[in-house]
Amino acid sequence: MRADAQRNINSLLLAAASVFAKAGVDAPIRDIAQKAGVGVGTVYRHFPQRTDLIVAVFRREVDACADAASELAATCLPCDALSRWLMRYVDFIAAKRGLASALHSGDPAFDPLPAYFQARLEPALRALLATAVTAGAVRDGVDAFDLLQAVASLCTPARDGSTDHARRMVDLLVDGLRYGAKPKV
Repeated sequence: MRADAQRNINSLLLAAASVFAKAGVDAPIRDIAQKAGVGVGTVYRHFPQRTDLIVAVFRREVDACADAASELAATCLPCDALSRWLMRYVDFIAAKRGLASALHSGDPAFDPLPAYFQARLEPALRALLATAVTAGAVRDGVDAFDLLQAVASLCTPARDGSTDHARRMVDLLVDGLRYGAKPKV
């Protein structure tokens, strides 16, 4: 793929994620094109159906969140990496709210996405948890999928769209993970 075409796709996906988060997935394609700095024809050339664009945005968001786990693990202490990644996941959940109506619409184009979500995010969190347990920073026996579900449950959207409440709740959850940890001596 040519470099300019890849830039267009990247711009479109970023713009679409932003527009979807604010206005939902039914926002006019022209708004996405305008925000990306491309023509409407460019959007349809790369994403012939709206569902193609929604799937691409969702996968990109999942991939970015999953990839952040290894980046954080390489640069932070184990418990800090876990905590920061969970906050990144809170941001992902907040951004996904704009996609939620489409994902639960019954459209078969979205059927593979829950499995993709689980296949990418669960191993990322599992690795962070294992490292934190080995370091004695959090207790053993926490299931990565259960923790993903718990954090998602805490992310009830605020009226103003803020994630502050969810972040405070996740901080409490991480504090709870520390309870019963076996510190390394």
